[in-house]
Amino acid sequence: MTNVLPAAEDVQEAGERLAEWVAETPVLESAALNERLGTRVLLKAECLQHGGSFKIRGALNRMLQLSHAERTAGVVAFSSGNHAQSVALAARWLGVRATIVMPSDAPRVKQEATRAAGAEVVLYDREREDREEIAAKVAEARGASIVPPFDHPDVIAGQGTVGLELARAAARRRVNLVALYVPCSGGGLVAGCALAVQARFPGCAVHAVEPEGWNDTALSLAHGERRVVASGPPTLCDALRVPTPGAITFALNRERLASVITVTDDEVLHAMAFAMRHLRVVLEPSGAAALAAVLKEPQRGRAGVGVVLSGGNVDSGVLARALAAYPDA
Repeated sequence: MTNVLPAAEDVQEAGERLAEWVAETPVLESAALNERLGTRVLLKAECLQHGGSFKIRGALNRMLQLSHAERTAGVVAFSSGNHAQSVALAARWLGVRATIVMPSDAPRVKQEATRAAGAEVVLYDREREDREEIAAKVAEARGASIVPPFDHPDVIAGQGTVGLELARAAARRRVNLVALYVPCSGGGLVAGCALAVQARFPGCAVHAVEPEGWNDTALSLAHGERRVVASGPPTLCDALRVPTPGAITFALNRERLASVITVTDDEVLHAMAFAMRHLRVVLEPSGAAALAAVLKEPQRGRAGVGVVLSGGNVDSGVLARALAAYPDA
């Protein structure tokens, strides 16, 4: 694939390429959730994916297409955690050296998992340093390839296989997806899912979900151009703290998104507790963002709703906080 906007066909090809590598994660339903919202809700549990999130799909789809010489030189990535773990894991599978640039305040569970997968971790201060600049210098010095977290056609297509599998499951269950909710950082997951789901359900309204204060996609769409959130407030959704959308992802999302919804930390904690109680799955705050949006949005009367539960790599203290705050979620 050249550096152009990916299409639904690219997501399909990525699905075929990744079939022997990634898990086809379950699509869950909850009678309690369906009754509460007045419609069928299909939840794609990417928290059960290799590496604990959807990120392995995009990272591996990119790395499988590197030449032998490029693999020999190694790869470099920058990430707050989930992409880091996924690049590290994919690199181990392929026998490739991986270096990951991570913020020093990334959850400990994510840093440890990245190192455990065999990657070298380079920490930086996200308030004062530029992770992309650091990664570029490391890559140049080593002749390595950069595997970006979202703004690359191969990465977007790989991440879109989440939506591809969800759409297939909905079709098998005879559920007409009229709405889809997806967590949004740089926009790769929601863009790829929109390509895949709207190919099968053309009328499906795709909603991106961002944390309060980090609504860079919403601001960019409102102004018709990419905007930067210079310094948003603290948020539990560390994986969704991106200051600006990607160039490729924004070009896709401005044409395909129905809306962008903002969720608070309290709403995310409630969604985490709800998922534990009713779905028996562990979600990290970022991974629960789309569920949080659905729980506060009116759904009654809709034919069917899809939700991406994007990750489950959470520190035990944050999970305990959610369960303590919402024991009856």
